[in-house]
Amino acid sequence: MDMGGLFILWSRKGSNVVILNHRESQGLIFSRGWRLTRCACSASLVAFALIAIITAITQPALGQTFSVIHDFTGGQDGASPFTGLTIDANDNIYGTAFGGGTVGYGTIFLLDNDGGGWVLSPLYSFADGDDGAGPFGRLIFGPDGALYGSTSAGGGGPCLTSNDYHGCGTVYSIRPPTQAPTSVLSEWSSTILYRFSGSDGSYPQGELAFDQAGNIYGTTVDGGPAGWGLIFSLTPSNGGWTQNILYQPRGDGDGEYPWSGVVFDQAGNLYGVFGDNGPYGHGAAYKLTPSGSGWIESTIHGFTYHGDDGGYPQGGFTLDASGNLYSTTVHSATAGGTVFEMVASDGSWSYDFIYGLSGGIGLGPYDKLLMDASGNLYGTTFGDGRYGFGSVFKLTRVEGGWSYTSLHDFTGGKDGSSPVCKLAFDSTGTLYGTASSGGAYGMGVVFQIVP
Repeated sequence: MDMGGLFILWSRKGSNVVILNHRESQGLIFSRGWRLTRCACSASLVAFALIAIITAITQPALGQTFSVIHDFTGGQDGASPFTGLTIDANDNIYGTAFGGGTVGYGTIFLLDNDGGGWVLSPLYSFADGDDGAGPFGRLIFGPDGALYGSTSAGGGGPCLTSNDYHGCGTVYSIRPPTQAPTSVLSEWSSTILYRFSGSDGSYPQGELAFDQAGNIYGTTVDGGPAGWGLIFSLTPSNGGWTQNILYQPRGDGDGEYPWSGVVFDQAGNLYGVFGDNGPYGHGAAYKLTPSGSGWIESTIHGFTYHGDDGGYPQGGFTLDASGNLYSTTVHSATAGGTVFEMVASDGSWSYDFIYGLSGGIGLGPYDKLLMDASGNLYGTTFGDGRYGFGSVFKLTRVEGGWSYTSLHDFTGGKDGSSPVCKLAFDSTGTLYGTASSGGAYGMGVVFQIVP
Protein backbone atom coordinates (compact mmCIF):
# COMPACT_ATOMS: atom_id res chain seq x y z
CA MET A 1 0.00 0.00 0.00
CA ASP A 2 1.25 3.45 -0.87
CA MET A 3 0.99 5.62 2.24
CA GLY A 4 2.38 8.72 0.49
CA GLY A 5 5.65 8.64 2.41
CA LEU A 6 4.19 7.61 5.77
CA PHE A 7 5.28 4.61 7.75
CA ILE A 8 3.62 2.46 10.36
CA LEU A 9 4.54 1.55 13.92
CA TRP A 10 2.52 -1.47 14.93
CA SER A 11 2.11 -4.03 17.67
CA ARG A 12 3.02 -7.61 16.82
CA LYS A 13 -0.10 -8.64 18.71
CA GLY A 14 -2.13 -6.66 16.19
CA SER A 15 -3.99 -4.56 18.72
CA ASN A 16 -2.33 -1.21 17.96
CA VAL A 17 -1.34 0.74 14.88
CA VAL A 18 0.24 4.21 14.85
CA ILE A 19 0.61 5.99 11.52
CA LEU A 20 3.87 7.96 11.48
CA ASN A 21 5.22 10.44 8.99
CA HIS A 22 8.97 9.85 8.83
CA ARG A 23 10.53 8.61 5.60
CA GLU A 24 9.74 5.01 4.74
CA SER A 25 11.56 2.33 6.64
CA GLN A 26 11.87 -1.42 6.51
CA GLY A 27 12.54 -3.99 9.17
CA LEU A 28 13.41 -1.90 12.23
CA ILE A 29 12.33 -3.81 15.36
CA PHE A 30 11.36 -1.89 18.46
CA SER A 31 11.39 -3.28 21.97
CA ARG A 32 8.44 -4.84 23.72
CA GLY A 33 6.54 -6.10 20.68
CA TRP A 34 6.56 -3.07 18.36
CA ARG A 35 7.72 -3.16 14.73
CA LEU A 36 8.45 -0.25 12.39
CA THR A 37 7.91 -1.13 8.78
CA ARG A 38 8.58 0.51 5.39
CA CYS A 39 11.68 2.58 6.09
CA ALA A 40 14.62 3.63 3.91
CA CYS A 41 16.58 5.36 6.65
CA SER A 42 20.19 6.35 6.90
CA ALA A 43 22.46 4.34 9.15
CA SER A 44 22.36 7.13 11.72
CA LEU A 45 18.56 6.97 11.94
CA VAL A 46 18.72 3.21 12.38
CA ALA A 47 21.08 3.78 15.27
CA PHE A 48 18.69 6.25 16.85
CA ALA A 49 15.87 3.72 16.47
CA LEU A 50 17.79 1.28 18.60
CA ILE A 51 17.72 3.84 21.41
CA ALA A 52 14.07 2.82 21.82
CA ILE A 53 15.21 -0.07 24.00
CA ILE A 54 16.83 2.30 26.47
CA THR A 55 14.51 3.50 29.21
CA ALA A 56 14.73 6.78 31.03
CA ILE A 57 14.85 7.09 34.81
CA THR A 58 12.60 9.93 35.94
CA GLN A 59 11.54 11.27 39.30
CA PRO A 60 7.83 10.66 39.97
CA ALA A 61 5.71 13.52 41.23
CA LEU A 62 4.80 13.56 44.89
CA GLY A 63 1.15 13.75 45.89
CA GLN A 64 -0.26 12.50 42.58
CA THR A 65 -2.66 9.54 42.52
CA PHE A 66 -2.89 7.60 39.25
CA SER A 67 -5.78 5.20 38.62
CA VAL A 68 -7.39 3.44 35.69
CA ILE A 69 -11.09 4.29 35.40
CA HIS A 70 -11.87 2.06 32.41
CA ASP A 71 -10.23 -0.97 30.79
CA PHE A 72 -11.23 -1.44 27.15
CA THR A 73 -12.24 -5.00 26.33
CA GLY A 74 -12.18 -4.85 22.53
CA GLY A 75 -15.92 -5.48 22.51
CA GLN A 76 -18.78 -3.00 22.37
CA ASP A 77 -16.86 -0.47 24.47
CA GLY A 78 -14.02 -0.24 21.94
CA ALA A 79 -10.28 -0.84 21.65
CA SER A 80 -7.11 1.21 21.13
CA PRO A 81 -8.12 4.72 22.28
CA PHE A 82 -5.62 6.90 20.38
CA THR A 83 -7.30 10.25 20.98
CA GLY A 84 -7.67 12.50 23.98
CA LEU A 85 -10.83 13.12 25.98
CA THR A 86 -13.39 15.93 26.02
CA ILE A 87 -15.04 16.98 29.31
CA ASP A 88 -18.29 18.94 29.57
CA ALA A 89 -19.42 21.40 32.25
CA ASN A 90 -20.83 18.54 34.35
CA ASP A 91 -17.52 16.63 34.21
CA ASN A 92 -18.90 13.98 31.88
CA ILE A 93 -16.12 12.54 29.73
CA TYR A 94 -16.42 11.85 25.98
CA GLY A 95 -13.93 10.02 23.83
CA THR A 96 -13.30 7.69 20.93
CA ALA A 97 -11.67 4.31 20.40
CA PHE A 98 -9.97 3.46 17.10
CA GLY A 99 -11.22 -0.15 17.04
CA GLY A 100 -13.76 -2.37 18.70
CA GLY A 101 -17.44 -1.61 18.90
CA THR A 102 -20.35 -3.60 17.51
CA VAL A 103 -18.57 -4.50 14.24
CA GLY A 104 -14.97 -3.60 15.09
CA TYR A 105 -14.42 -0.21 13.45
CA GLY A 106 -14.34 2.07 16.47
CA THR A 107 -16.64 3.72 18.95
CA ILE A 108 -17.67 6.99 20.58
CA PHE A 109 -18.21 6.63 24.31
CA LEU A 110 -19.33 8.49 27.44
CA LEU A 111 -17.81 8.00 30.88
CA ASP A 112 -19.82 9.25 33.79
CA ASN A 113 -19.43 9.00 37.55
CA ASP A 114 -22.51 9.43 39.74
CA GLY A 115 -20.55 8.79 42.93
CA GLY A 116 -20.71 5.01 42.70
CA GLY A 117 -17.86 4.64 40.25
CA TRP A 118 -17.19 5.23 36.58
CA VAL A 119 -19.53 3.72 34.01
CA LEU A 120 -18.79 3.66 30.25
CA SER A 121 -21.72 3.97 27.84
CA PRO A 122 -21.09 3.42 24.11
CA LEU A 123 -22.78 6.26 22.23
CA TYR A 124 -22.04 5.18 18.67
CA SER A 125 -20.35 2.29 16.90
CA PHE A 126 -18.77 2.86 13.46
CA ALA A 127 -19.54 0.35 10.71
CA ASP A 128 -16.75 1.04 8.15
CA GLY A 129 -19.39 2.09 5.63
CA ASP A 130 -20.63 5.57 4.79
CA ASP A 131 -20.49 6.51 8.48
CA GLY A 132 -16.70 6.14 8.84
CA ALA A 133 -14.14 3.98 10.64
CA GLY A 134 -11.17 4.45 12.93
CA PRO A 135 -11.68 7.82 14.71
CA PHE A 136 -8.27 9.50 15.14
CA GLY A 137 -9.17 13.01 16.29
CA ARG A 138 -10.32 14.32 19.67
CA LEU A 139 -13.98 15.32 19.88
CA ILE A 140 -14.87 18.99 20.28
CA PHE A 141 -18.11 20.75 21.17
CA GLY A 142 -19.55 22.87 18.37
CA PRO A 143 -21.45 26.14 18.79
CA ASP A 144 -24.72 24.16 18.63
CA GLY A 145 -23.72 21.92 21.56
CA ALA A 146 -23.17 18.82 19.40
CA LEU A 147 -19.91 16.88 19.40
CA TYR A 148 -17.78 17.02 16.23
CA GLY A 149 -14.97 14.76 15.09
CA SER A 150 -13.41 12.90 12.20
CA THR A 151 -12.67 9.32 11.22
CA SER A 152 -9.42 8.37 9.53
CA ALA A 153 -11.18 5.91 7.20
CA GLY A 154 -14.63 4.86 6.03
CA GLY A 155 -17.06 7.07 4.20
CA GLY A 156 -16.28 5.70 0.77
CA GLY A 157 -13.52 6.57 -1.66
CA PRO A 158 -10.67 4.39 -2.94
CA CYS A 159 -8.42 4.57 0.15
CA LEU A 160 -7.23 1.53 2.09
CA THR A 161 -5.42 2.06 5.38
CA SER A 162 -2.77 -0.12 6.95
CA ASN A 163 -5.23 -2.13 9.07
CA ASP A 164 -7.60 -2.82 6.13
CA TYR A 165 -10.07 -0.08 6.99
CA HIS A 166 -11.63 1.10 3.72
CA GLY A 167 -12.51 4.65 2.69
CA CYS A 168 -10.79 8.04 2.84
CA GLY A 169 -12.37 9.33 6.05
CA THR A 170 -15.21 11.53 7.23
CA VAL A 171 -16.13 14.56 9.32
CA TYR A 172 -19.18 13.93 11.50
CA SER A 173 -21.29 15.30 14.32
CA ILE A 174 -23.08 13.37 17.04
CA ARG A 175 -25.79 14.62 19.33
CA PRO A 176 -27.90 13.23 22.18
CA PRO A 177 -31.64 12.61 21.92
CA THR A 178 -34.02 15.45 22.66
CA GLN A 179 -35.65 13.32 25.37
CA ALA A 180 -34.16 10.98 27.96
CA PRO A 181 -32.81 7.93 26.08
CA THR A 182 -34.11 4.44 26.66
CA SER A 183 -30.98 2.95 25.11
CA VAL A 184 -27.84 5.07 25.15
CA LEU A 185 -26.26 3.37 22.14
CA SER A 186 -29.31 3.51 19.87
CA GLU A 187 -30.55 6.98 20.80
CA TRP A 188 -27.51 9.11 19.89
CA SER A 189 -27.53 10.12 16.24
CA SER A 190 -24.53 10.67 13.96
CA THR A 191 -24.57 12.96 10.93
CA ILE A 192 -21.89 12.82 8.25
CA LEU A 193 -20.89 16.35 7.28
CA TYR A 194 -18.31 15.40 4.67
CA ARG A 195 -16.81 12.30 3.06
CA PHE A 196 -13.29 12.52 1.64
CA SER A 197 -12.48 10.89 -1.70
CA GLY A 198 -8.67 11.07 -1.87
CA SER A 199 -8.16 13.94 -4.31
CA ASP A 200 -9.79 16.29 -1.77
CA GLY A 201 -7.80 14.77 1.10
CA SER A 202 -7.66 11.50 3.01
CA TYR A 203 -6.85 10.30 6.51
CA PRO A 204 -8.22 13.29 8.47
CA GLN A 205 -6.89 13.40 12.02
CA GLY A 206 -6.43 15.87 14.85
CA GLU A 207 -9.16 17.87 16.49
CA LEU A 208 -11.31 20.21 14.43
CA ALA A 209 -11.67 23.97 14.99
CA PHE A 210 -14.62 26.36 14.54
CA ASP A 211 -14.46 30.02 13.56
CA GLN A 212 -16.95 32.60 14.81
CA ALA A 213 -19.15 32.09 11.75
CA GLY A 214 -19.54 28.37 12.46
CA ASN A 215 -17.20 27.09 9.74
CA ILE A 216 -15.08 24.02 10.52
CA TYR A 217 -11.31 23.78 9.93
CA GLY A 218 -9.08 20.72 9.91
CA THR A 219 -6.27 18.80 8.23
CA THR A 220 -5.78 15.57 6.32
CA VAL A 221 -2.37 13.96 6.55
CA ASP A 222 -2.66 12.31 3.15
CA GLY A 223 -4.43 12.78 -0.15
CA GLY A 224 -4.81 15.87 -2.27
CA PRO A 225 -3.37 16.19 -5.79
CA ALA A 226 0.21 15.47 -4.65
CA GLY A 227 -0.63 13.02 -1.88
CA TRP A 228 0.94 15.22 0.80
CA GLY A 229 -2.26 16.13 2.64
CA LEU A 230 -4.02 19.48 2.92
CA ILE A 231 -5.66 22.06 5.21
CA PHE A 232 -9.41 22.46 4.64
CA SER A 233 -12.53 24.21 5.84
CA LEU A 234 -16.17 23.11 5.72
CA THR A 235 -18.85 25.76 5.24
CA PRO A 236 -22.58 25.23 5.88
CA SER A 237 -24.40 25.40 2.55
CA ASN A 238 -28.01 24.56 1.60
CA GLY A 239 -28.47 22.14 4.46
CA GLY A 240 -25.09 20.48 3.88
CA TRP A 241 -21.41 21.37 4.00
CA THR A 242 -19.05 22.51 1.25
CA GLN A 243 -15.32 21.86 1.41
CA ASN A 244 -12.78 24.58 0.68
CA ILE A 245 -9.11 23.65 0.33
CA LEU A 246 -7.15 26.39 2.11
CA TYR A 247 -3.69 25.11 1.32
CA GLN A 248 -2.01 22.15 -0.35
CA PRO A 249 1.72 21.51 0.15
CA ARG A 250 3.73 22.30 -2.96
CA GLY A 251 6.79 20.17 -2.22
CA ASP A 252 9.11 23.16 -2.60
CA GLY A 253 10.31 23.25 1.01
CA ASP A 254 7.02 24.42 2.52
CA GLY A 255 6.30 21.07 4.20
CA GLU A 256 4.32 17.87 3.81
CA TYR A 257 1.69 15.99 5.84
CA PRO A 258 -0.15 18.52 8.04
CA TRP A 259 -0.91 16.80 11.36
CA SER A 260 -3.15 17.57 14.34
CA GLY A 261 -5.40 20.26 12.92
CA VAL A 262 -5.02 24.02 13.24
CA VAL A 263 -5.48 26.74 15.87
CA PHE A 264 -6.76 30.29 15.46
CA ASP A 265 -5.18 33.43 16.90
CA GLN A 266 -7.27 36.49 17.78
CA ALA A 267 -6.64 38.02 14.34
CA GLY A 268 -8.06 34.97 12.53
CA ASN A 269 -4.74 33.50 11.39
CA LEU A 270 -4.28 29.72 11.44
CA TYR A 271 -1.24 27.83 12.74
CA GLY A 272 -0.18 24.22 12.39
CA VAL A 273 2.69 21.84 11.69
CA PHE A 274 3.91 19.86 8.72
CA GLY A 275 5.34 16.53 9.82
CA ASP A 276 7.94 16.28 7.06
CA ASN A 277 9.81 18.22 4.35
CA GLY A 278 10.10 21.94 5.14
CA PRO A 279 13.13 24.18 4.54
CA TYR A 280 15.56 21.64 6.05
CA GLY A 281 13.69 18.43 5.33
CA HIS A 282 12.57 17.63 8.89
CA GLY A 283 9.16 19.30 9.17
CA ALA A 284 7.95 22.87 9.58
CA ALA A 285 5.60 25.13 11.52
CA TYR A 286 3.33 27.24 9.32
CA LYS A 287 0.98 30.20 9.44
CA LEU A 288 -2.02 30.75 7.15
CA THR A 289 -3.14 34.37 6.79
CA PRO A 290 -6.55 35.20 5.26
CA SER A 291 -6.18 37.34 2.14
CA GLY A 292 -9.22 38.24 0.08
CA SER A 293 -10.94 34.99 -0.86
CA GLY A 294 -7.89 32.84 -0.11
CA TRP A 295 -5.07 32.21 2.32
CA ILE A 296 -1.34 32.93 2.24
CA GLU A 297 1.01 30.34 3.73
CA SER A 298 4.29 31.25 5.42
CA THR A 299 6.84 29.13 7.30
CA ILE A 300 7.48 30.35 10.84
CA HIS A 301 10.04 27.64 11.63
CA GLY A 302 11.85 24.91 9.74
CA PHE A 303 13.14 22.03 11.87
CA THR A 304 16.80 21.15 11.41
CA TYR A 305 17.10 17.95 13.50
CA HIS A 306 20.30 19.32 15.03
CA GLY A 307 21.10 20.21 18.62
CA ASP A 308 18.03 21.37 20.53
CA ASP A 309 15.97 21.69 17.35
CA GLY A 310 14.02 18.45 16.88
CA GLY A 311 12.27 17.07 13.86
CA TYR A 312 9.02 15.67 12.50
CA PRO A 313 6.39 17.48 14.63
CA GLN A 314 2.94 15.92 14.86
CA GLY A 315 1.36 17.45 17.95
CA GLY A 316 0.00 20.72 16.61
CA PHE A 317 -0.03 23.95 18.58
CA THR A 318 -1.36 25.22 21.89
CA LEU A 319 -1.82 29.00 22.03
CA ASP A 320 -1.35 31.09 25.19
CA ALA A 321 -3.00 34.43 26.06
CA SER A 322 -0.03 36.37 24.68
CA GLY A 323 -0.22 34.68 21.29
CA ASN A 324 2.80 32.42 21.80
CA LEU A 325 2.64 28.87 20.44
CA TYR A 326 3.70 25.65 22.20
CA SER A 327 4.25 22.24 20.64
CA THR A 328 6.46 19.16 20.45
CA THR A 329 8.48 17.09 18.02
CA VAL A 330 8.34 13.30 17.93
CA HIS A 331 12.06 13.00 17.17
CA SER A 332 15.26 14.74 18.15
CA ALA A 333 18.87 14.03 17.29
CA THR A 334 19.85 13.09 20.83
CA ALA A 335 16.66 12.01 22.61
CA GLY A 336 12.97 11.17 22.27
CA GLY A 337 11.56 14.44 21.02
CA THR A 338 11.41 18.04 22.18
CA VAL A 339 9.03 20.56 23.71
CA PHE A 340 9.37 24.07 22.25
CA GLU A 341 7.79 27.51 22.14
CA MET A 342 7.34 29.87 19.20
CA VAL A 343 7.53 33.40 20.60
CA ALA A 344 5.67 36.16 18.76
CA SER A 345 7.36 39.57 18.48
CA ASP A 346 6.35 42.41 16.12
CA GLY A 347 4.99 40.06 13.47
CA SER A 348 7.95 37.67 13.52
CA TRP A 349 8.61 34.42 15.34
CA SER A 350 11.54 33.00 17.27
CA TYR A 351 12.10 29.38 18.29
CA ASP A 352 12.66 28.72 22.01
CA PHE A 353 13.71 25.24 23.15
CA ILE A 354 11.95 24.18 26.39
CA TYR A 355 12.88 20.55 27.10
CA GLY A 356 14.40 17.45 25.53
CA LEU A 357 12.58 14.20 26.25
CA SER A 358 14.17 10.76 26.52
CA GLY A 359 12.98 7.48 25.03
CA GLY A 360 14.52 7.23 21.56
CA ILE A 361 13.45 7.95 18.00
CA GLY A 362 9.72 7.93 17.32
CA LEU A 363 8.76 7.58 20.97
CA GLY A 364 8.08 11.20 21.91
CA PRO A 365 4.78 13.15 22.07
CA TYR A 366 2.22 12.65 19.30
CA ASP A 367 -0.54 15.05 20.37
CA LYS A 368 -1.00 18.60 21.61
CA LEU A 369 0.09 19.94 24.95
CA LEU A 370 -2.39 21.04 27.62
CA MET A 371 -1.80 24.38 29.38
CA ASP A 372 -3.25 25.26 32.79
CA ALA A 373 -4.21 28.71 34.07
CA SER A 374 -0.70 29.25 35.46
CA GLY A 375 0.98 28.51 32.14
CA ASN A 376 2.26 25.04 33.09
CA LEU A 377 2.34 22.47 30.29
CA TYR A 378 1.16 18.84 30.39
CA GLY A 379 1.67 16.11 27.83
CA THR A 380 2.15 12.43 27.08
CA THR A 381 4.93 10.49 25.38
CA PHE A 382 4.54 7.26 23.43
CA GLY A 383 7.62 5.45 24.72
CA ASP A 384 9.43 7.64 27.23
CA GLY A 385 9.49 7.09 30.98
CA ARG A 386 11.11 4.81 33.52
CA TYR A 387 9.87 1.60 31.87
CA GLY A 388 9.82 2.64 28.21
CA PHE A 389 6.05 2.36 27.79
CA GLY A 390 5.27 6.08 27.78
CA SER A 391 4.71 8.77 30.36
CA VAL A 392 2.58 11.67 31.52
CA PHE A 393 4.66 14.77 32.25
CA LYS A 394 4.37 18.33 33.52
CA LEU A 395 6.62 21.26 32.65
CA THR A 396 6.57 24.14 35.13
CA ARG A 397 7.92 27.54 34.22
CA VAL A 398 10.64 28.55 36.69
CA GLU A 399 13.14 31.38 36.74
CA GLY A 400 15.52 30.90 33.85
CA GLY A 401 13.73 27.95 32.26
CA TRP A 402 11.39 25.04 32.87
CA SER A 403 11.24 22.22 35.43
CA TYR A 404 10.23 18.70 34.34
CA THR A 405 8.07 16.43 36.53
CA SER A 406 6.95 12.91 35.68
CA LEU A 407 3.31 12.43 36.73
CA HIS A 408 3.22 8.77 35.71
CA ASP A 409 5.49 6.24 34.00
CA PHE A 410 3.51 3.47 32.32
CA THR A 411 4.64 -0.08 33.00
CA GLY A 412 2.93 -1.73 30.03
CA GLY A 413 0.77 -3.75 32.41
CA LYS A 414 -2.60 -3.01 33.98
CA ASP A 415 -1.89 0.73 34.08
CA GLY A 416 -1.67 0.87 30.29
CA SER A 417 0.94 1.57 27.64
CA SER A 418 1.80 3.92 24.76
CA PRO A 419 -0.39 7.02 25.23
CA VAL A 420 -0.99 9.05 22.07
CA CYS A 421 -3.31 11.69 23.51
CA LYS A 422 -3.81 15.25 24.60
CA LEU A 423 -4.73 15.45 28.29
CA ALA A 424 -7.82 17.12 29.79
CA PHE A 425 -8.77 18.69 33.14
CA ASP A 426 -12.10 18.43 34.90
CA SER A 427 -13.50 21.20 37.13
CA THR A 428 -11.54 19.93 40.17
CA GLY A 429 -8.15 19.92 38.44
CA THR A 430 -8.06 16.14 37.99
CA LEU A 431 -6.18 15.13 34.85
CA TYR A 432 -7.56 12.56 32.37
CA GLY A 433 -6.17 10.76 29.35
CA THR A 434 -6.00 7.50 27.43
CA ALA A 435 -3.33 4.89 26.85
CA SER A 436 -3.64 3.14 23.49
CA SER A 437 -2.72 -0.35 24.73
CA GLY A 438 -2.15 -2.31 27.93
CA GLY A 439 -4.66 -2.53 30.73
CA ALA A 440 -6.49 -5.58 32.00
CA TYR A 441 -7.37 -6.77 28.47
CA GLY A 442 -4.47 -5.27 26.51
CA MET A 443 -6.82 -2.97 24.59
CA GLY A 444 -6.03 0.33 26.29
CA VAL A 445 -7.34 2.32 29.23
CA VAL A 446 -8.78 5.61 30.37
CA PHE A 447 -6.85 6.98 33.35
CA GLN A 448 -7.06 9.81 35.82
CA ILE A 449 -4.38 11.57 37.88
CA VAL A 450 -5.69 13.30 41.00
CA PRO A 451 -3.49 16.14 42.30
